[in-house]
Amino acid sequence: MSFSTRLISKYRQFYGSQAILRPDVAVPVRFYSKEAAPPALQGDQILKDVFLDLKNKFETALGILKKEKITIDPDDPAAVSHYANVMKTVREKAGFLSESQRIQSTILERTEGIPDARTYLLTLKEMRIKRGLSDKLGAEAMMMDALEKVEKEIKKPLMRDDKKSMALLMTEFDKINKKLGIRKEDLPKYEEQLELKLAKAQLEELKKDALEAMETQSKREEFKDEPVPDVKSLDVRNFI
Repeated sequence: MSFSTRLISKYRQFYGSQAILRPDVAVPVRFYSKEAAPPALQGDQILKDVFLDLKNKFETALGILKKEKITIDPDDPAAVSHYANVMKTVREKAGFLSESQRIQSTILERTEGIPDARTYLLTLKEMRIKRGLSDKLGAEAMMMDALEKVEKEIKKPLMRDDKKSMALLMTEFDKINKKLGIRKEDLPKYEEQLELKLAKAQLEELKKDALEAMETQSKREEFKDEPVPDVKSLDVRNFI
């Protein structure tokens, strides 16, 4: 189980267990944009607004990337950290979601309107499987066992608007999180580690693409006598 997968699993486990108690806050992705969507628009106006929004985000992102020197060196922690900070700035300025926000918004959107706890947990399991994530933490089985315990106690299916009974389930979930070593106060640390892991993976992909491009160019007659530069010396800004 990879480090990034463990981080995603921990974040998803904690957030999923907390969101189950609050069906009233289940909102679509647009919740995370700076402004709520306007009243229903018609026809071409919708497409125009979507296009302009994407155009503005793209131009904002490019403007930031053109100012920052990115070193393509996934093995240098300082380069990875700098790249992660640049991409964080891009997300914040352009209004893109971070990985943790994607997890939150996906859970909220997919579980909106689900009335009972059992269907909610089964939906989380379905989402995990579709994303190709494993549950080596064993969280899902423990959460279902906790639900069985509460439903046996209340002698009926547990509905998410039953605050008193949901409180019992949340107490059981808190025990599970404690057993798995998942604490609310550690979430910022998990988020930072996940973003660094993703930044490293993206730099590795950039390095791979750059090496392939230079290798292809070196085979051309006019460049056969040219030395191949170190990928770390490349300035990404020159290719934007």
